[in-house]
Amino acid sequence: MPVIHTYSSTPIPEAKREILKASWGELIGTVPGKSEDWLMCLFDENVPIYHAGTNDEPAAYVTVDVFSRGAIDAGVWRSMTPVICAGLSDVLGIDPARVYVKYGECANFGWNGMNF
Repeated sequence: MPVIHTYSSTPIPEAKREILKASWGELIGTVPGKSEDWLMCLFDENVPIYHAGTNDEPAAYVTVDVFSRGAIDAGVWRSMTPVICAGLSDVLGIDPARVYVKYGECANFGWNGMNF
């Protein structure tokens, strides 16, 4: 049950959203036991984001949440951050210095009318 939620201060046209979705789908496979088969991607565009007190340049905030009953090795998250930042830079022109990424693990996750 992985979810990647991308908030961007810039527009995310459908073609660019598809590129990011494909990249996130590939990336989630680096988390043990996770795959694109269960990945949900959310995209919020044109979100007012102030970074370091200003909103004069594009910025993004990405959350990566996974269902897990055990801790995910921090090295997995460290390996994902450069890929996420590079994707946002390449696709949306957002400077990696204006990107925050938050990772989370959740032991209680619901789907299809039930919880795991």
